[in-house]
Formats: sequence, structure tokens, C-alpha cells
Amino acid sequence: MEHLVQLAVAHGCATITMRRPDVRNALDFPLIQALADVIARVAQHIKETPNDIRVVVLAGEGKSFCAGMDLKAVMNDPIQMGQMLRQLSMTLLALRQLSVPTIARVQGAAIGGGCGLVVVCDFAVTHPEAKLGYPEVDLGVCPAVVAPWLIKKIGAGPARAMLLCGGTMKGDEGFSRGLVTHCAPIDQLDTTIATLVARLLTGGPNALACTKNMLNELDGSNDEQVAIEAAELSAKVIAGAEAQAHLSRHFSAHDRSNLER
Repeated sequence: MEHLVQLAVAHGCATITMRRPDVRNALDFPLIQALADVIARVAQHIKETPNDIRVVVLAGEGKSFCAGMDLKAVMNDPIQMGQMLRQLSMTLLALRQLSVPTIARVQGAAIGGGCGLVVVCDFAVTHPEAKLGYPEVDLGVCPAVVAPWLIKKIGAGPARAMLLCGGTMKGDEGFSRGLVTHCAPIDQLDTTIATLVARLLTGGPNALACTKNMLNELDGSNDEQVAIEAAELSAKVIAGAEAQAHLSRHFSAHDRSNLER
């Protein structure tokens, strides 16, 4: 699945890159599965040779980080939608549970499930013009899969306001509201990430792993049942008549807009 998710390891840092740039790295089932497989490989590699990988960077090829779930392809197949949501929820959990620090490289749009990948990482670096957010309710969809991770990132009250209002925001607003930990001009994005990686590499591997696990225990990140229940709720809502009607209107309008260009 190298054509969908690429793994590169150099100088203690593993870079995981999603590779569907033609659709802004939208999450379909093969991409989610490939991402899960690579994360599992990284976790096993860390366990077997802990000094090889001490930081993980999650990236998206092209102009966008990740445009969220690729719902158009499966909107008439509730079973596959449910499978995708369950796999995504477990993939977010696995990414959170990696024993090394994780950094999201958010060079462009991170929407819905894509923004879920952002907040589940320990750090996220973006630029002021990037597009971030959770427009699920605008589409008649429940953002249950991302909600637990957003609450852990910015707190219950701010997360409630963000998810109920829906919509998106620019990267600088995302930084001020706590979605990302770093915001730099786009031409300084990779320099900022390199500096952060270098800083993290100075930490003791065992100390970092123990600290991450403790933090995960304290904030409930290791609770698999929450991830399972969140996926079931999202799957139930998205299969309903309201969500299907919203999505049908959304994609029809999107297709018309593309034809008019």
C-alpha cells in the first residue's frame, strides 16, 4: 500500500505521508486501512528497535493535509460507511498510542476526520492561511469519532462550541483556539517542524514513552470502548435520512460548481 501511504525513516524521525493528492488526501477505506497498517508497522518497529524511531511526523502529499472522509464514494452504502468510521476511529486510537511524540504537518486543509488526525497528534504545525475545522453538522453528520480527541485537545467547553457551530477556520484562528500547537508562515513550516523534531530528539526515549503513556492514562486516551462507541454513533447518524439528504444536496451543489468552472 506504499502508493497510498509512504513511510520514510531517517535520523530518528519517521515520516508517514498520505498519498491521495488528487482528492486532497480524502479518507476512503483503502487509505484508512493503509494508514492503520503503517502505524502498526511503526509501533512494532519502535518496540523492536526503540532508538530507530523517536519522533513521528504525519503529513499529506500535495496542497492539502487531509480533506476528511471521502463520503461521496460510499454515501449509498451504509455498511461500508460504518466500516470506514470504525476503522478511522481505531486508527486515531493507534496513532495516539504510539509511544513516541507525534507531529502533524498541516500544510493545507485539514477538515473533519482530517482535523481529527491533527488533534490526536501531540503537536501540530500549520500556517495562517490553512483551512481547519469540523463542518460535520453542516452536512447532517455527527462528529462523534473526532469529538473525544478534540475535547482532550482544547477542553470540553470550547470543543462543544466548535462542534455544534460546525464550519471551518483559518490556521491562525485554529492556533489561537488550540487546534494546533505551532503556526508559522508557510515558507517556514518545514523549518519549524525540523526545529521541533530536533528538540524532541534530545529527550530520553524511555522518559518520553513513560510520560506519553501516563498522559494517555490521565486523559482517557487509552479507552478503546470510547473509540468503538463513537464510531457506532457516527455510523448510525450518517446512515439516516437526514444525513443522506444533506450529503446528496452537498455533492450535487459541488458537482454543479465544478461544471461551471
